[in-house]
Amino acid sequence: MSSHHGNLKIYNSLSGQKEKFEPLHENRVGMYVCGPTLYSEPHMGNMRTFINFDMIYRYLLVLGYQVKYVRNITDAGHITNSLGEAEDSIGKAARMEQMQSLEIVYKYNVKFQELQRIYNLLPPSIEPTATGHIQEQIEHIEKIINNGFAYVVNGSVYFDVKKYSEKFEYGILSGRKVDELAEETRTLNAQDEKRFFADFALWKKANPEDMQIWRSPWGDGNPGWHIECTAMSTKYLGPHFDIHGGGMDLKFPHHEDEIAQNCGSLGCNPAKYWMHANMLNVNGQKMSKSLGNYFLPQEIVEGSTELFDKPYSPDVIRFFMMQAHYRSNLDFTSDALNAAEKGFSRLSDAVMLLDKLTVATNSSFNVGELVSSFYTAMNDDFNAPTLIANLFEAAKKINLINDGKETISKDDLNILSAHLTIFISDVLGLRIGTSNSDSKLSPVMDLVLELRQQARENKDWTTSDKIRDGLAAAGIVVKDTKEGTSWS
Repeated sequence: MSSHHGNLKIYNSLSGQKEKFEPLHENRVGMYVCGPTLYSEPHMGNMRTFINFDMIYRYLLVLGYQVKYVRNITDAGHITNSLGEAEDSIGKAARMEQMQSLEIVYKYNVKFQELQRIYNLLPPSIEPTATGHIQEQIEHIEKIINNGFAYVVNGSVYFDVKKYSEKFEYGILSGRKVDELAEETRTLNAQDEKRFFADFALWKKANPEDMQIWRSPWGDGNPGWHIECTAMSTKYLGPHFDIHGGGMDLKFPHHEDEIAQNCGSLGCNPAKYWMHANMLNVNGQKMSKSLGNYFLPQEIVEGSTELFDKPYSPDVIRFFMMQAHYRSNLDFTSDALNAAEKGFSRLSDAVMLLDKLTVATNSSFNVGELVSSFYTAMNDDFNAPTLIANLFEAAKKINLINDGKETISKDDLNILSAHLTIFISDVLGLRIGTSNSDSKLSPVMDLVLELRQQARENKDWTTSDKIRDGLAAAGIVVKDTKEGTSWS
């Protein structure tokens, strides 16, 4: 167990302040994070959440905790859209693509697993699916009904917010009050079935066009969106566990309703610490298909999005994300990505120098203090931007030693080298050398592609194809578009 583990502070969305992290069970942590809904590829905002919680998971492991990390997969159920209406997003996608629901789910799960590999995410301890836990969802709904916090209407089951509010506080996480919600309410589907506008579905009676239907004590239908996370988090982590995480957009209604369901079923808030990762912007605006600034995580790696003029390595993107605190907004721009690419290359170059450094009898700077600054940064609510600033300070020292302007002893060099590996590779999840090789290759590739373009203009297709095929054999993909040629 690391000597630093007792100093960790986490910003708890429930209290609105940083709190000392004290797990419910000594040296063991239970963490649940809301995973992807498999009706489409995760967008870059989704990936930011998963990458940030991967970093959090990694640091908890470095501190020596035994972490059970559960991240679900939503492959069934109704999703609530921006108007508060329930829609079966997976069924809708299946109809649009003329596939079965299971085909859609499988297709996008394969893509999500590939994105985890590309962006170097550690696999969670357990990755349960909603369809694999229908029985557990039904059992929770039965408990909520038996405790008097839900009612059945025409084969659907609704959570009774008014009844719940007599015993518990609805809005404890989001700060949203029921009377304030009334002003935001739109006309809802099946509104006439509800006793109160804020009630939400635990089980929905099947519609004839539904592609996924399950049997229940109330008739054939589908589980509500929120109940799946209540069922899966408590099945694998118990009724009360340490950390529940997700994107800021899930705080209300999803996480608020999870708390209500857990209290209604088991009598307690499921998590001690609630954590929320913030959203991202693209070129100063919230990412949106309607604004034309929407892109997928694989497109920026392949260079196939028109928003950026070249591809970026997954490690550069990950490094760029770590330069903003997980609770802060992040703005994707070409200038910011190019700066991150140069910064990561500089950090990589410094780490590569470690093996070449000449050791001295004594160190001219305090290595222990520098290493402690890494832990201090991460213990302050996983402050990756401060950690990176301190890593650059280490890089500066390495370059000074290499230039003969500073000294380091053999023992201190071993300590520094070990901790750079821990914080760059194990905590930030960065693969040193990946973007470095890309940045060194860029001028060479510019020359090669210029020669290929000249061959194409001269209609020398043999030379043009030979260059392209030779690069492909070396693992470099060249793409020709009307905007120009790119490589990755």
